[in-house]
Amino acid sequence: MTVRYDGPVIDPHHHLWDLSLKRHPWLEKARTEGGEMVYGSLAPILQDYGVEDYRRDAANQNVVASVHVEAGWSDAHPLEESRWLAGLDRTSGVAKRCVARVPLDSPDAARLIEAEAANPDVAGIRDIVSWHPEPAKSFASRAHRMADPAWRAGLSHLARHDLVFDLMLYPWQMGEALDLVRAFPQTLFVLNHGGSPADRSAEGMALWRDGLAALGREPNVRLKISDLVAYDNDWTPESLHSVIEHCLACFGPRRAMFASDFPVAGLHASFDAIYAVFRAAAGPLSLDEQRALFFTTANDTYRLGIADPVAAKGGNHA
Repeated sequence: MTVRYDGPVIDPHHHLWDLSLKRHPWLEKARTEGGEMVYGSLAPILQDYGVEDYRRDAANQNVVASVHVEAGWSDAHPLEESRWLAGLDRTSGVAKRCVARVPLDSPDAARLIEAEAANPDVAGIRDIVSWHPEPAKSFASRAHRMADPAWRAGLSHLARHDLVFDLMLYPWQMGEALDLVRAFPQTLFVLNHGGSPADRSAEGMALWRDGLAALGREPNVRLKISDLVAYDNDWTPESLHSVIEHCLACFGPRRAMFASDFPVAGLHASFDAIYAVFRAAAGPLSLDEQRALFFTTANDTYRLGIADPVAAKGGNHA
């Protein structure tokens, strides 16, 4: 008998922003010039997205805590995003932890990482390396950043501060990423968005499957199963299930976690629709494995320190 998980949920990947601050160049550009990214048109999300907006979207999913991931804050204003978050009312658990932005190839990277690490709410760093030959689909200014000695020098400071690194890339960069995670065995990497399977051709999906399997064999890599609808705009539950199944085959439920990536994922699906897919895909697993995907892995990865009420009662291993 299939038993669906109905316990507490941690969402380890979403964004908050206030466009009046004029600190998000990619959103400001889309607002003034239009255009599209790999997600399609950004028009529906070109508005403020705060704690109450997130709570409204997530209201039906028993989210007890979440992780804000850097939202493309301007490099000209370092450290500001995490300080802005600290000024929000986060008593509901929304943005209880954050993954901050530091450009790792900056000459100032070591100082910025140390400053972010001094903030107990900061659990990790992200510096996106997703490069695409089509500029509209590229999140990074240049290719091969992961191999750049200056960029790696910045990354080297994370382990001593016990910060994870959120790794966002495209599948054709997974070979470089494999070399990277092996070169930094003391750093915990969290691969974003299921490895971003953007090329839906047979060849593109084969490249994604092979690359994900290789990264899944590395002990210092975990996986966020998030925003799959960004790369499958005409998705069905079945099309998403096949991707989720491969993610779980590569990483297993104890090294993977479900995440919303709202409001970006809201371009193509509601919060409830996304979590309905997650719950259905996880249904055949044991309750302990489902709990790992919805709660435990994220709780451990981002040092949230939230007591699991089921574990406190002695556990349920159905």
